[in-house]
Amino acid sequence: MPAERTREHTAPLAAARRRRLRADRARQLADLLRHLVLTGAFPGGVLPHEDVLADDYRATRNTVRHALDLLRTEQLVERLPGVGTVVVAEKYRHGLDRLMGLAETLREHGPVTNEVRTMGPVAAPAPVAARLRLPVGTDVLYVERLRSLGGLPLSLDLTYLPLDIGRDLIGADLENTDVFRLLEQITGRPLGHAEITLEAVNADAHSAAVLQAPQGAALLMLERLTHLSDGRPVDLEFIRFRGDRITMSGLLRRHL
Repeated sequence: MPAERTREHTAPLAAARRRRLRADRARQLADLLRHLVLTGAFPGGVLPHEDVLADDYRATRNTVRHALDLLRTEQLVERLPGVGTVVVAEKYRHGLDRLMGLAETLREHGPVTNEVRTMGPVAAPAPVAARLRLPVGTDVLYVERLRSLGGLPLSLDLTYLPLDIGRDLIGADLENTDVFRLLEQITGRPLGHAEITLEAVNADAHSAAVLQAPQGAALLMLERLTHLSDGRPVDLEFIRFRGDRITMSGLLRRHL
């Protein structure tokens, strides 16, 4: 192949590789800055000037700008004329290393309020019955709650509980009290452990409307099956969190 044709074929590939490398560097820098944004590391919520960030992270100014653009797309920061890049959104940290209700987890940020949207007995669908170790079709208590902090919707919780326990929840103050605390009061036993699964899902029309999020927006879905200390499963939850307001964190240890 003539040298001219070789250059014609390789030049676009080289250009594409340079663009990919720039995008990779911007994502890497955005990941580092995101952690600092979410942990409140910037005094007054104002990020350093682009030139300072470029020097600190040995990046080009274009890479810094691209990284900040990524954080703006996530609605974590915004650029204000005469001020610079500022933090505009706070994500609340939800721990994954302790079995706690949302109000317990976020108590330092203020009271979590609950809007009970639906509550009542339903015939347990087969997957629910299996997880709660009940015969298929057995009545369970179904509860749907919208949970908010400072007036901002955080999560939509869909909960299934065995009816022998759930009956006592029907008249309880679910608007101001975590279900976990009520379960321990009703059963006279402490909670023991929970099995969890965390994944990203797109907001369906109902979830989007309730959480005041765009339809199709990414939500964090936490599926949690909670057991009493004697091992009995008593609480199956499907919790959809607004991904722009909650971040999951935990401490993992490896024992060899």
